[in-house]
Amino acid sequence: MIELIFVIVVIGILAGIAIPKLASSRDDAKIIKARTTLAAVRGAIGAEKQKRILKGDFTAITDLGSTGSYAFSTFNKDNDGAGTANDVLQYPQKSCDTGAKGCWKRDSPISYTFVLPGSMGSATFELKDNKLSCKSGSCSKLE
Repeated sequence: MIELIFVIVVIGILAGIAIPKLASSRDDAKIIKARTTLAAVRGAIGAEKQKRILKGDFTAITDLGSTGSYAFSTFNKDNDGAGTANDVLQYPQKSCDTGAKGCWKRDSPISYTFVLPGSMGSATFELKDNKLSCKSGSCSKLE
């Protein structure tokens, strides 16, 4: 019986140490995913810009999410004959629901916000001159 109580106490101590660590690592994982998404979007903007230049089209990239409820889905149409809109990411990022944390949301065609997990705030990015740059908020967490 004493051994059983001792084992329960040890498990309780380990759980008391492990649970807070797991909670913080979940927030860290969401921030790392946001950094990866930001890098992928910036890479896609660069690739789309170069693709347009090679076709002789100098149309500015002015929108990264013109379809559905996605934060990043398709570029604005270029000036080729078909008027195609290429995907920004292979798997588009769904926009946040109101009050959600740890996800991207599209504020306008040129403004995108990542709502940081917990009480860390948010970081707002602006699409300007074919670049997605941090405009305000907790930018240092994502860059």
